[in-house]
Amino acid sequence: MTSPPSPASTRLPDALQALRHRVAAVDLGLGTPGRDAARKTARAVVDQVDDYLLPRLRDLDAPLLTVVGGSTGAGKSTLVNSILGAAVTTAGVLRPTTRAPVLVTAPADRSYFSDDRVLPGLARATGSEAGPGSLRLVVQDDLPAGLALLDAPDVDSVVEANRELAGQLLAAADLWVFVTTAARYADAVPWDLLRTAEERGTALAVVLDRVPPEAVDEVRDDLAQMLSKAGLPQTRLFVVEERPLTDGFLPDDQVAPVRDWLHALAEDKEQRTAVVRQTLAGALDSLDARVAGLVAEVDQQAAAAAALLAAADASYDSARHGVDEGVRSGTLLRGEVLARWQEFVGTGEWMRSLQAQVGRLRDRLTAALTGRQTPADDLKVALESSVEQLLRVEADRAADRTVTAWRALPAGAGLVQGRERELETVSADFAEAATAEVRGWQGHVLDLVRSEGAGKRSTARVLSFGVNGAGLVVMVAVFAHTGGLTGGEVAVAGGTSAIGQRLLEAVFGDAAVRSLAAKAREDLRVRADRLLRSEEVRFAELVSAQAPPEGAAAELRGALSALTQARG
Repeated sequence: MTSPPSPASTRLPDALQALRHRVAAVDLGLGTPGRDAARKTARAVVDQVDDYLLPRLRDLDAPLLTVVGGSTGAGKSTLVNSILGAAVTTAGVLRPTTRAPVLVTAPADRSYFSDDRVLPGLARATGSEAGPGSLRLVVQDDLPAGLALLDAPDVDSVVEANRELAGQLLAAADLWVFVTTAARYADAVPWDLLRTAEERGTALAVVLDRVPPEAVDEVRDDLAQMLSKAGLPQTRLFVVEERPLTDGFLPDDQVAPVRDWLHALAEDKEQRTAVVRQTLAGALDSLDARVAGLVAEVDQQAAAAAALLAAADASYDSARHGVDEGVRSGTLLRGEVLARWQEFVGTGEWMRSLQAQVGRLRDRLTAALTGRQTPADDLKVALESSVEQLLRVEADRAADRTVTAWRALPAGAGLVQGRERELETVSADFAEAATAEVRGWQGHVLDLVRSEGAGKRSTARVLSFGVNGAGLVVMVAVFAHTGGLTGGEVAVAGGTSAIGQRLLEAVFGDAAVRSLAAKAREDLRVRADRLLRSEEVRFAELVSAQAPPEGAAAELRGALSALTQARG
């Protein structure tokens, strides 16, 4: 075990502070199996750095903080009062309610504990009453300088706040005096904390209370063996026999060994410093494994986030494929679209759109006066509706597939819980966005027709009167073949007249028509992809809001490495 550097060095506190900030900034929002344990580890590291490591590094000569902890009803408060010879802390009456821990200090050491240098998260109170979230400070004349006693809550309290505070205080101790009884020394909870003390190198003493006089040797030997097996063979063990209390205090001959030992530590600077250095170095050593475990969990969170995003990507890739298949298969040219196409071609609407301007204006005026849409208008609306429906169906399927996939992933179930109705279908603004994309596509097709015709002087005049009609034929051509236009005709589901196709070829040429359809199809693909990506963003944002930011694990590793270097 390495020893900490001299207090003159500023590198170690700075490196420790940097690591503390990195740990505190870690956000473990995804429901991975190890998340809860990692969160506790992160909170414990931050607390110990704030409560103990930084204050102690900055002042190695500060009084020895001895935390007296243990199980419910073990006699911690009675032991503290008996050591001091004064009733400074209430024994048992308030159990198991939450109450403020009591810190007893000598008059000369009051300044060390009256501010927030040690246990900064607990407000100081000096009266007889102190509520939760505070630390009751008691100055005791009979306590020697260099020693402070802190009566901690029960480590196995039924009140969660008590248990958490007990663990926090034990992590802030230079020396932990653990109190248990002959009836409860083998309980699981205390041993979990004793193992933690061993892992962190905390200086430790155990007081075995309420031992029947006739069983002292047997119980003491059994506990000593348990401590040895737990890796704590050097732990100092005190035994307090079960005797009647005198005015609420333990018999002096029973408490004297504990009191004398503590006083000796206070009066012997070399011994006191040895205890401090043991605990300080052990706490610093323990950061390697604790932060490494936290790094591993950050990596797990990153892997979980990647799996969630991959599941969403797969769902929306499938939707893109579905849109592409729907476009190329010709299925969009059935039903309403087919009927409107047949009306458009069969009534000669497109042919009339190529007639003289007077005739074209006459048709428009007639439609305006009668309030009726032309077949071209009907076909345009039918195409728009059909494409929008295809996009809606595939986007709905992608959302539902993503939610289903996430439910099967440990980190995904929590993200969708309570949001199922919102996430299983398209977003609220999908319809408006889809309409805008489809209309934008139709406008793009018309622009393509204009652009293609602009370079043909012989047909420019004719084209100027037939852009809308030509554009509609190109739109239909997009959905008519899986491999593009060939042979000079458009095969629409059910079969239709090829007059529109032949006329387009007469105006543009066969190659140009194939190029127009291909360009129109590609533009529609791009717009569909953009629309689906905007839908997938909902899921990506959920993951991003809960997963650690990119580089968090590397930053933790770097901060831990810097601490190791600072320790020399």
